[in-house]
Amino acid sequence: MTGAELLVKALEKENTEYVFGYPGVSICPFYDALTKSEIKGVLMRHEANCAHAANGYARSYGKVGVCAVSSGPGATNLITGIATAFADSIPLVCITGQVKSEHIGTDMFQEADITGASESFVKYSYLVKNASDIPRVIKEAFYIASTGRKGPVLVDIPVDVLLNEGGDFNYPESVNLRTYKPTVKGHAVQIKKVITQLKKATRPIICAGGGVISADAIDELRTFAHKYNIPVVTTMMGLGIMNSYDELYMGMVGNNGKKYANKAMNESDVLIMVGARVADRAVKQPDLITNNKKLIHIDVDPAEIGKNAGPSIPIVGDAKNILEDLNAFEDEMDFTPWLMSLLKYKQTREEKLESTSKYVNPNELVRDLSGKLDSSYVYVSDIGQNQIYSCQNFIIKDNKFLTSGGMGCMGYSLPAAIGASMHDRNVIAVMGDGAFQMNMNELSSLKALNGKIKIIVMNNHSLGMIKEYQHISYQNNYTMEELGIYPKLKHIAKAYDIKYMLMENMDKEEDMINEFLKADESVIMEVMVDPDAFTAS
Repeated sequence: MTGAELLVKALEKENTEYVFGYPGVSICPFYDALTKSEIKGVLMRHEANCAHAANGYARSYGKVGVCAVSSGPGATNLITGIATAFADSIPLVCITGQVKSEHIGTDMFQEADITGASESFVKYSYLVKNASDIPRVIKEAFYIASTGRKGPVLVDIPVDVLLNEGGDFNYPESVNLRTYKPTVKGHAVQIKKVITQLKKATRPIICAGGGVISADAIDELRTFAHKYNIPVVTTMMGLGIMNSYDELYMGMVGNNGKKYANKAMNESDVLIMVGARVADRAVKQPDLITNNKKLIHIDVDPAEIGKNAGPSIPIVGDAKNILEDLNAFEDEMDFTPWLMSLLKYKQTREEKLESTSKYVNPNELVRDLSGKLDSSYVYVSDIGQNQIYSCQNFIIKDNKFLTSGGMGCMGYSLPAAIGASMHDRNVIAVMGDGAFQMNMNELSSLKALNGKIKIIVMNNHSLGMIKEYQHISYQNNYTMEELGIYPKLKHIAKAYDIKYMLMENMDKEEDMINEFLKADESVIMEVMVDPDAFTAS
């Protein structure tokens, strides 16, 4: 078998369904071999979006996403998508073609040191030198990507290695890497300390992050919270862990979170942080969260524990395993008085939405739209003001909420939504006019797949988040933020044979939302937003 055939066979052994990619000469042997497989190649329109689509697929279906591109600019374009996945701990196997082995280091046409260039954004990278090594490398790549703190793994394969004979296919049954032994079971003594500390507490709170979702530990966290009536807040990446109608849920924390959620975390005496980094977007002043409280930090990545704030009780391990161990205790605890006080404060701080006759109120739109969605929908938010409107107002009913958290990558939503929409899943992608223009070429990918994604473009003819920042920090000295009235989205939709809708104000909002959701096809709904409206009060 050739290296390319071995690669395809290895991906089949990992139950790969889709490879999101963009071909070039150095990766063509792989795509030629893929035609003999049931694995479907999905042609995207830009290499970065191959990783974004694989990202959306991985997060929606709980599998490792796979993408494959060519050498040189194909590989370097992929880096943005790799970095986005790395920042949010999304498991990807990213395959890149490379120039012939003998030409590496000669500045050959379309040569790029992709293993070196991506070093900061991958869990591990391989430069494959022998075709016979491909099965072992792929086995290890999937294992590394999907265990411990999940993330992207790069596999760079020279074109001659793909073409060379590699012998019979022998796929390893297991992986045993001497230098990679992620801790998955929490230390029993430390877990017991959590229960002991909770018995002394009067105002505990759980802060749940994306690591809970990554560990498939949502049910375990909910069980733990409800067992003792412990209030819960989430980070942005933790949206979806708690149902919005759950009385224990206090909302999202952070710079753009709910004031009552931040207050709840600040006034707690025991903070249990699970699967969350103590990073600036969730905790504005990380060194202050240990003041007057005990911090219990549970994370599978030991590098995150103590990085920004020193915990009283650190526990390294998989969130699912640790929460299962915590749920096994039968101690009597009830924090209902603390919960009732938070609920009373929450009721006084709920924002009153004010409609405007001239423009669409984006906060009200997200709330009304999400209220009509069942739990089958995946909601993908882009970056900018639309992300804040979405995070603050989306009503979660066990939906998956996807966005780019750590990297904040504009243009993420459309390709990620395409990845999420495989198997005809219901997907809504929400973006601003700036983010839409970054990756609107992927409408072509969407049509080629006969996809049915519902797209909302919040149009304020500007880079709204930049304008807001310049309003606050530069005394309204606006520069490089105006996008103007082009392109005309109605004509863009027509060019791709996609249904177009225009919502100019709130007058017919409910009727338009109903039509938008009932359409048995992809839809672009342009939503006109006040260019002078800001998310910050």
